[in-house]
Amino acid sequence: MAGGEEQPQTWHHGIVARWWAEFNVDGPEIPYFQKFIADEGQPALDLACGTGRLLIPYLRAGLDVDGCDVSPDMLALCRERAEAEGLSPKLFAQAMHELELPRRYRTVVVCGGFGLGANRAQGFESLRRIYEHLEPGGVLLLDNEAPYADAGLWRHWLKEERRELPKAWRNLGEGDRREASDGTEYELRSRIVELDPLAQSVTIEMRADMWRNGVHEGEEHVLRMSLYFTPELVSLLERAGFDDIMLRGDYTDEEPNADTDFVVFIARKAA
Repeated sequence: MAGGEEQPQTWHHGIVARWWAEFNVDGPEIPYFQKFIADEGQPALDLACGTGRLLIPYLRAGLDVDGCDVSPDMLALCRERAEAEGLSPKLFAQAMHELELPRRYRTVVVCGGFGLGANRAQGFESLRRIYEHLEPGGVLLLDNEAPYADAGLWRHWLKEERRELPKAWRNLGEGDRREASDGTEYELRSRIVELDPLAQSVTIEMRADMWRNGVHEGEEHVLRMSLYFTPELVSLLERAGFDDIMLRGDYTDEEPNADTDFVVFIARKAA
């Protein structure tokens, strides 16, 4: 397998996938990337589409967009949501670094998915395969949260703070608890297990609990994430073949600066 034998580890399964489908349904990224798809052309690919936060609004708008995700659970919920609106998405269950789809695309969007569960070799292989899946002149739109944007995570880059790891679990009832539209209750709790500043990687565990019809279910998942600074990602995109790369900050038309939380990379394949 390209990029090493290690399989991606994420928490986007089971109860967590249901949480995503119920509560993770909006955000400024949706109209921001939609404009590029409309302007840059179709077909488009929503890579790491999850439960369809971006994909379903794009299909609803009549855009020709396929979806791909590593989690079959997320894809099943995406299809369920889409079919409830009379939509029929083309969905593929593949890891990003193993991407091998039958179509080529004018636009590929990776929103909130790059580096999740993947090591650095797999990350570069992902970019290389995305490049291959673009038509000549096609564009990749990829966002990346600056590693220092999350204050709770960033402080553990310091040696004395890493000695506190792994963090203790919060008690049940002290996490993020919400009620879904059907009355099901969910609660998520997470903790940092390990942060390696040399490898620029972090391991986080998630506990997900669900109460439905008086029955409690609980799961625990691990997320391994590679952390990227902007210059490294620009270099990787260039190595993958992209030669026209622009940067934008926080889903605006402005260039990023030191206060930017999310950098959007707009990378074009030569025509």
